[in-house]
Amino acid sequence: MEWRSSRRSENVEDRRGVRLGPAGGIGIVGVLVALVAAYFGVDPGVISAFLSGGGGGGAPTATSGPVHETAEEAELRDFVTAVLGETEDVWRDQFARRGASYREPTLVLFRDRVQSACGISGSAVGPFYCPPDEQVYLDLGFFDDLRAQLGAPGDFARAYVIAHEVGHHVQKLLGISDRVHEEQRANPGRANDLSVRLELQADFLAGVWAHDADRMRHVLEQGDLEEALNAASRIGDDVLQRRATGHVTPDAFTHGTAAQRVRWLRKGMESGRIEDGDTLSAKQL
Repeated sequence: MEWRSSRRSENVEDRRGVRLGPAGGIGIVGVLVALVAAYFGVDPGVISAFLSGGGGGGAPTATSGPVHETAEEAELRDFVTAVLGETEDVWRDQFARRGASYREPTLVLFRDRVQSACGISGSAVGPFYCPPDEQVYLDLGFFDDLRAQLGAPGDFARAYVIAHEVGHHVQKLLGISDRVHEEQRANPGRANDLSVRLELQADFLAGVWAHDADRMRHVLEQGDLEEALNAASRIGDDVLQRRATGHVTPDAFTHGTAAQRVRWLRKGMESGRIEDGDTLSAKQL
């Protein structure tokens, strides 16, 4: 990805110097633990507390200190700032063409654990978007796991991860995520199916971003699309479940299969049109 000449976003908040109680480790082991727990019906809030090292009993104690980073971490921080800037430019243009204004999210960098409007989360849950505060949360250590543990190396694989979370923000602004969450509350039996459809749409929107970023500024380099599609294939529910439990349980899917994630990401890359990503009413995912 040609990102070094990109405009840097000003909407990055660095909380890596903030510590919330005991540190929770990041890693694929934590992700697999979460998948196993979800398979056996453990409440997601309990999973989050376990992964973050929390045990309840009141508000956490936060301490702040200087941020010490390696040269590699400094480059990753710069990369994240550049990619976020690219998403801002694309979605600002997309919304303007629809006669609307794009409200930019903040991306929060953290280490180990972080507190958001969605609660306290540990690094092992991976990058996430919190709709109530409209912020994306990311521990840069996730990119190491993406490469080494999940087998998805490359800068455009990392960009896809960021663009997917920003895709959730776009869903929030369009009112899509609120409608889905209301339907999940009204119809719990469809909760997982609706979650899958929402996640696949975020993959599609990440593809729309890739399409427009290249159209506007020619950011794609040889092999970039393959890196993103490979990353999508490595984080499908079926792949992660099989790795965690040795078998696949479709009723427990929340993000979609590897094939589905690749399909919708590719469709967004080819289309570049928000209207073509209606996963909520699609008969076949």
